[in-house]
Amino acid sequence: MGELRDRFWELPLAELSRAEWEALCDGCGRCCLHKLEDEETGEIIDTNVACKLLDTETAQCCDYRHRKAFVPDCLRLTLKLVETVPWLPETCAYRRRAEGRPLPGWHHLLTGSREAMVRAGASIAGKVVSEEDAGPIEHHIVDWGDIEGQDR
Repeated sequence: MGELRDRFWELPLAELSRAEWEALCDGCGRCCLHKLEDEETGEIIDTNVACKLLDTETAQCCDYRHRKAFVPDCLRLTLKLVETVPWLPETCAYRRRAEGRPLPGWHHLLTGSREAMVRAGASIAGKVVSEEDAGPIEHHIVDWGDIEGQDR
């Protein structure tokens, strides 16, 4: 994957190597959930409907390397995208670092384990349904507010 510098997550995002950028992801899975936009207000509305490639039990992509071949509109998070999209959660490592904030205390780069994220409730593993099973997306609106900003 490439060399990771000590405490690279404290550097500005623009200075990260590709390997460091990828390692920064906490793996929560929230960016792989479908979102709705209120046509009148522009508000982004969260759902619990996951991309068909997301393993709903682990919150990991089943084919990350080739995902765009199966899901052409899948977005690869870039610095420009992180700085402009309104739908990244408050807990997202990319969003937090772009805003000059530290990683949440449960982040795997700080704890050495992804279990702390699961215990903090930040992972969507086991809390979502695949788009292939969901039916009308409007029936799957959720408020993920219970984990927003948690630093444990």
